[in-house]
Amino acid sequence: MGSVPAQTPAAVLKGKGRLEVEVVPLPPLGADDVLVEVELCGICGSDLHMVLEGWGRPGTVEGHEWLGTVAAIGDGVTRWRVGDTVIGGPPVRCGQCAPCIAGRPSLCLGRDTPGVGLHQGAFARYKVSGATELLAMPDGLDRRAAALTEPLAVALHGISLSGVEPGQRALVAGAGPIGALSIAALRALGVDEVICVEPGERRRELATAVGATEVRHPSDLEVPSIAEPGKVLDSAVDVALECSGNARSMEACLAQLVRGGTLVLVGAGIEPPRFDPNRILLNELIITGAFTYDHDGFERALELLASGKMPIDALLEPVEVSLTGLLDAMQGLADGRLAGKVLVHP
Repeated sequence: MGSVPAQTPAAVLKGKGRLEVEVVPLPPLGADDVLVEVELCGICGSDLHMVLEGWGRPGTVEGHEWLGTVAAIGDGVTRWRVGDTVIGGPPVRCGQCAPCIAGRPSLCLGRDTPGVGLHQGAFARYKVSGATELLAMPDGLDRRAAALTEPLAVALHGISLSGVEPGQRALVAGAGPIGALSIAALRALGVDEVICVEPGERRRELATAVGATEVRHPSDLEVPSIAEPGKVLDSAVDVALECSGNARSMEACLAQLVRGGTLVLVGAGIEPPRFDPNRILLNELIITGAFTYDHDGFERALELLASGKMPIDALLEPVEVSLTGLLDAMQGLADGRLAGKVLVHP
């Protein structure tokens, strides 16, 4: 069922801000597993947290936004064949706990905590995956566009939780990869007024390129004082998606909402925000987190990517990097030298 190598080159986390490309053993190919030769893997904001900020465990291989070619299959696999192009999909959830039954697999009681366990991601030439955790490449979809499937599913989950509808006003704070995808997806889904808040010049340009109707600097935001908890700004929005993970940005986003508005926390950060409970109470504001995906998030992401409504070229950095260039690319994303999604070609 295809040749199975015992080892693979991979970018291994050695400590905070330290990656080394080395040859590591591959886990045995189980009966229900598939060995994939990774073609492209995107760099996610969580990868920056794990590597540059020290959230991850040494010995781990990050990377979860990937696609590749089936190189071998286990004895029990019937859906895939060697040579198929596949996209890394969501991890299988238990399907039996209350959140799973309610159609919210992101809250599965059996899920793990990011950064806790050792795992082999897709910053490697080969990756072993469960056969049920893969999706087929749609006919005609560009491979670079397909590499956006997982992060777009994340963006769509935040949008779903916001409840935003065409005709309403949305604000997206942070024009990193998830923020930019959120802007593009909101526009593609019929939200005509999308405001972006972003301090970095390159990302401000990216926000405009992917569809933001207005781009503001954080210093341009009016934030009512704590003595005015019920004040609603003339420029208030129906929903705000906070995609930067910055505590001050979370606080400012709350102040931008109409009465009954919704703040969705999409970006992760270390420093916790300090929300005004009186503002939340008097205006009946909703604050929710968005972790991973809707139950049909990958399918919806693939459909949207294939629709021609997404500005794929603007969302992606034009040059792919190798495993040896991965750390520099991460640093470039962190310091603002790079704005779009960076794809790694292992």
